[in-house]
Amino acid sequence: MPADRAPDKTAAVRHLSVDEDAAGQRLDNFLLRELKGVPKTRLYRALRKGEVRVNKGRVKADYRLVAGDVVRIPPLHRPAATAVPAVPRYWAREISSRIVYQDDNLLVINKPSGLAVHGGSGLSFGLIESLRQLRPDDRYLELVHRLDRDTSGLILIARRPAMLRELHRQLREDTMDKRYLALVAGHWPGSLRVVEAPLEKNVLQSGERMVRVAREGKRSITEFSVVERLRDATLLEAKPVTGRTHQIRVHARHAGFPLLGDTKYSDERTAAHCRELGLQRLFLHASSLRISLPEGELALHAPLDSDLKDILDKLRN
Repeated sequence: MPADRAPDKTAAVRHLSVDEDAAGQRLDNFLLRELKGVPKTRLYRALRKGEVRVNKGRVKADYRLVAGDVVRIPPLHRPAATAVPAVPRYWAREISSRIVYQDDNLLVINKPSGLAVHGGSGLSFGLIESLRQLRPDDRYLELVHRLDRDTSGLILIARRPAMLRELHRQLREDTMDKRYLALVAGHWPGSLRVVEAPLEKNVLQSGERMVRVAREGKRSITEFSVVERLRDATLLEAKPVTGRTHQIRVHARHAGFPLLGDTKYSDERTAAHCRELGLQRLFLHASSLRISLPEGELALHAPLDSDLKDILDKLRN
């Protein structure tokens, strides 16, 4: 019998009461912690089939828990434990050297390009798994938001459930200010300050995830401003008003100015320009963040990585 169908004969259904620390979390994230080792596919199937229930009713994976909720957790098979792959020494050094800010409630990393924020889809580890392994004394580490694997820059990790809830509130209410630096092909017109185009996720037969502009998609808005004009390129500051997957990349392409180094959404002419420059990664960097903390406003900045600075110097010369 396949592993994802075999129940654990020694286990029984559990009913867990949600406390204040867990309140505000998505149900699927709560289950991932409670059912460590259970394959994600099996966990989401249990949600779809109603094996997992909240207050005796069916709910979706994105349901946000409320203090006092009672979650029914069925006995789900856990595969035999295997050794957790050690974080490669290179990534361990990179992550440790790129801590921008930390206090008892929050950790901020200047994420390097090439490192996914979490494992999955063939990846045994990402930023969050690496941090949990490198910082075993941190009992709680959760991503507040996400960055694409090829995007570098500032990312927030909560060290307390209350901080995660508060920062999610700021994201929902658009009181968190996030800015990116993006280098696009061509001469971006100064009058083009806002791109508003609905976005829809699409998964190709190969399994690759793509996003496209579609009338049926979700409302998506990005604000752009010109930082510097360069040879056949424009350095932009981008502020995503909404937070859709690949939003900046797709909106820039939709406007007719693909990001340099974007192998997913650019064209051959842009790719040739990147080869000429020697650009081997996406030129998109989460450069600044501004959030509210109990002690006041926190403004953070992460300078461009040296490889991106080198590209700008080539274009200036």
